[in-house]
Formats: sequence, C-alpha cells, structure tokens
Amino acid sequence: MTEPAHDVVHLTGPILASRTVSRPEAWIVDGHMTYARPARPAARTLTGWVIPGLVDVHCHLGLVAGGAADDGETLRQARADAAAGTLLVRDCGSPADTRWLAERGDVPRVVRAGRHIARTRRYLRGLAVEVEPDGLVEAVRKEARAGDGWVKLVADWIDRDGGDLAPAFPAAVVRDAVEAAHEEGARVTAHSFAEETIDALLDADIDCIEHATGLLPRHVPRLVEQGVPIVPTLVNVATFPDIAARGEAKFPAYAAHMRSLWERRRERVAEAHAAGVRVYAGTDAGTVIAHGRLAEEIALLAEAGLGAEAALDAACWSAREWLGAPGIAEGDPADLLALDADPRRNVTTLARPCHVLRAGREVS
Repeated sequence: MTEPAHDVVHLTGPILASRTVSRPEAWIVDGHMTYARPARPAARTLTGWVIPGLVDVHCHLGLVAGGAADDGETLRQARADAAAGTLLVRDCGSPADTRWLAERGDVPRVVRAGRHIARTRRYLRGLAVEVEPDGLVEAVRKEARAGDGWVKLVADWIDRDGGDLAPAFPAAVVRDAVEAAHEEGARVTAHSFAEETIDALLDADIDCIEHATGLLPRHVPRLVEQGVPIVPTLVNVATFPDIAARGEAKFPAYAAHMRSLWERRRERVAEAHAAGVRVYAGTDAGTVIAHGRLAEEIALLAEAGLGAEAALDAACWSAREWLGAPGIAEGDPADLLALDADPRRNVTTLARPCHVLRAGREVS
C-alpha cells in the first residue's frame, strides 16, 4: 500500500501552516505534526514548500458510467487522487458504498454525501436515487442519515418535453427538503446549471451550489449575505460545448443554452469572487472527468480571476476549515505535500509534488 512511516521526519520549509503563517521547520512524529523539536533524532529530512494535502470538494469515488464501480476500480480512482496530492475529498454522491476506504492509508480521507437525489428520469441513468416531488423529503432524510453530514440534490437537468434546462423539483418542495436535511444535522448541496434554479435554492437556504453556471448579478449579493459558497468545477464546464453538440439536432434551445453558460464561465467566477462569494475547488471527477485533476482545476480558477493564492486556498486551508478537517497545525495528522516552489505564487507547481504524505507515510 505505502512505504512504512518513519518515526521522525524533519521538514525544512517554509511550512505553510495557513495562508498567512509560514514556519521554517516542523517534524512528523508517529504520523502527526509538531513544531517542537522532538527528543528522538529524525530518520530523514524532506525539503520544500509544505502545504496541507489538497481538497477536492466535488468528487465522486466509486462511480462509473451506469452506476457503482467495483472495489478495484474505486481503489484505483482513490489512489489516482492521492498520488496527485488530493488527500481529502467531499464525495458529492456515489451509488457505491465507499466507507471501507476509511480503513486504508494510501487514499484520501472522504466526507461522503450518500447518493445523488434526482427527479425520475431527469438525470444520468443508474447514478441517483430517483424520486417524484412527493418523495423528495423522505429521500433526503434517508441520505442525510447515510452520509457524513452532506446531501446532494440534482436541482436541474434537461426537461426533454420543454427542450431545455429546467428545475427538477418545485421550489416549495426544495425548501421542505433542505429543512428536513438540516433537522437531520446535514448540509445540502445542489447540482445547478440553470439561472432560475439558483433563485429557488437560495430561497430554500441551501448550503452550497455546485457548478453554478447560471449565476447572475442578482444572485451574488444573496450568496454573500447567506454565506453560500459555489464550486465552479471548471474542468467539467469545459465539456459543455461537446454536450451542446451532441444535443443540437434534437434540443437546439438546450444546446444554445449550454454554450452560453460555457461562454460566461470565467466572468461568472470572477464576479462572484470579487464580490466576496466563497469559491472552492472541485473537479467533478467520475465517469467523464478523470480522477487526479485537481491541480488543473486550481489553475483554471486562478486564470478565471482568483489569482494563484486564492485559487490555492480554495483547495487547501479554507477548504479544510469549511469541511471541519484538520490542516497541519500542532498535533494534526501529517497529510501534506512538499513542493519545489511557492504555490501561492505559481499554482503550476501543484501538478508535480515532490512528496505526498498521508499520516506521515509517502503515497506512491
């Protein structure tokens, strides 16, 4: 699985314990961080710019086209993420039971959201729990209990009768569903492509919006006021022109809509970030999007207007804080990357980490 952990590893930094705090050195003792020199001598020294392991806040482990992956494929996906430096994922819906991954030390730590919940025949076949509006609240309660504090709704998809994107559930039902999840102690995030869907999600007191390609200026102040973050998944949005081309003949309005959403992708993210909307990095890995592409997503966020430091933060310190996960403070598990340059200045260095350590062990 991984190489055995050394009792003591000396890290010579800078050690970027937070976005603003840099320390010259640290040690790993029995898989945990310390900034106090231990009594035992270090068995080896790692040198580089050290940051907490990256966070993919929109990822799908155990998902393949048509349904659940077997355990072998799920492990391959998780290892691909870990090898690329992603050591924590929020799994935004999977038909596979991936709880067994928690027993392994060579894969990311996982925060699970249960299965997607979608309207009947309004999502990709085999991936979601499909319900009609009168079954949404109960489905949300069930998935809230099955996950790790998150529920994932598919809030819009193509309506084949109308020939374009449309909300999947009535706004009043979405409100009831989000309230039910909150009563169960879970937060709710939602797949959202279309403009009008965002209004209903904000009215429902949603906790996060995935993709958010329909974001309009009227939505931005509400996102800030309500503290609702977005996860743009730009590596996924890059596929919109291909999706449009495949649907052009049968659904021309849908194709035109998807292209227009793609054309505004950078402008949308830049406007939201400039206004103070929290932005987090997620790849939407699973089926179409390969695992291990988080460094690419971070680079796209930087290019879209966040700049290098904020784009890194979207997948690092702030993302961990948002999910309630440790970073690399005193006593935290040594889940970290060592890099050959300062990633706050140049995020391209994230694509080639010198070392990836999970609980102090090198991930191959």
